[in-house]
Amino acid sequence: MLKTIGRLLFGGSCFLCRGEAGALLCRACDADLPRLGANLCPRCALASPGGAICGRCLTQPPAYDETRAALAYAFPADVLVQALKFRSELALAPFLGNLLAGCLARERVDCIVPVPLSAARLRSRGYNQALEIARPVAQATGAPLTPDLCERRHDTPAQMDLPLEERAKNVRGAFHCTALAGGKTIAVLDDVMTTGETLNEMAATLKRAGAARVVNWVVARTYLSHV
Repeated sequence: MLKTIGRLLFGGSCFLCRGEAGALLCRACDADLPRLGANLCPRCALASPGGAICGRCLTQPPAYDETRAALAYAFPADVLVQALKFRSELALAPFLGNLLAGCLARERVDCIVPVPLSAARLRSRGYNQALEIARPVAQATGAPLTPDLCERRHDTPAQMDLPLEERAKNVRGAFHCTALAGGKTIAVLDDVMTTGETLNEMAATLKRAGAARVVNWVVARTYLSHV
């Protein structure tokens, strides 16, 4: 299916290098994707010796319980994510979604909730990239997609435009659950995880609504030692 989409939309050329390809990416560019290894903290997905829970997550536990990420947010993964997010290259959503789904073979959740956009941001962009990525993930995992379970109450400045120390304050109180999540395990899906403040606020909101466990499913993780 992805090969067919690639041929139809990109004329048989690689999205990144424009060389000949039977899919969205040629073999060389696909091999260059910065796939994450095993020695990651299971809670925040940052580097941790032996894959143990990192010191920060032990001393300052986030509201979410686990993070699964497919790629480091580095070249050329960042090019793909930005093209989907800012240039409306919606054909990349199935590709990125299936990359993420490939990391989730043993994951079982009750539902998937993509990080919502505000109404103003959704009108401006015309689509929610997290929702578009979530569609193929839901199909691959069999988990129900429930995009309306959590709403964004108001528009906030983009996290990437703010200093790190202001990001938690920026999203505080930004989300609202439209229904109870009684005892459910919920996967919150987003394109990129940087400081994790947006995902942390989402997890806290879902747990106040009764969720028993919240896990992050993200395409790309900013790969710093700790942020």
